[in-house]
Amino acid sequence: MGWLQRMFGLEQSESTQDNSDDNANSNTQTIPPERMGLNGEYDQSGLAKRVALAFDQDPDLDDIESLWVAQTGSTVILKGQVPSQDILNKMVSVAHGVDGSTDIDTTEVDVS
Repeated sequence: MGWLQRMFGLEQSESTQDNSDDNANSNTQTIPPERMGLNGEYDQSGLAKRVALAFDQDPDLDDIESLWVAQTGSTVILKGQVPSQDILNKMVSVAHGVDGSTDIDTTEVDVS
């Protein structure tokens, strides 16, 4: 099971695997980047879903069942436990690369 499926009950599809702006050219002017869904639609949790998708697409990141992704506005919030600081650093780097993320909050993450 991947990040997107575990947290949001969604499967990766052809359109979500691309994750490019081609799907949403007409919507990008009206939807804030943090509210852009996987396919260019308005989605209250769009940023969190796109971060989960980015985690799924990164070959160095396996699904960590003890960690969750949320968002408050354009801030990505990671909550739970990770096995190492290196993995957390990689996740923060990947999350920063997702369009619309302005900050990554890791204060609720335990490294064990």
